[in-house]
Amino acid sequence: MHKYEFKVRWGDTDAAGIVFTPNFYKWMDEATHEYLAELIKPSSRLFQEDKRALPILEAFCQFKKPLRFEEHVVIETTVLEIHNKTFKLKHVFKRGDEIVAHGYMIRAWTSFSDTPKAEPIPKEVVEKLTLSLEREVVVHE
Repeated sequence: MHKYEFKVRWGDTDAAGIVFTPNFYKWMDEATHEYLAELIKPSSRLFQEDKRALPILEAFCQFKKPLRFEEHVVIETTVLEIHNKTFKLKHVFKRGDEIVAHGYMIRAWTSFSDTPKAEPIPKEVVEKLTLSLEREVVVHE
């Protein structure tokens, strides 16, 4: 599991000081990039050196409780599924021990060498993703 921590900023909230819901998707994206930077390499290097990126194919978030200005948040990220060209990450938002939201993102391993095109995830990346999984993971060939 990877943990991404941050504090809710004023610009993340609406006039009532409650987090504007699209920010949860932004934070899932940030948590993903931090996780993959530790596991593989930073996204900027992945693109510059390998001409690869991980576009989002699908995203979902369920909101349980509101977050407010200056609250400390931890996003716990784990891999749920690995397919030939895609993988699914689960994100759990916590304020202390309380779950305030949870969701997922499905990403495609994509080559940008020419026209963007999904391609099989390299074996060494699959191995790294697999090592960091929670027990409920599903690997599809």
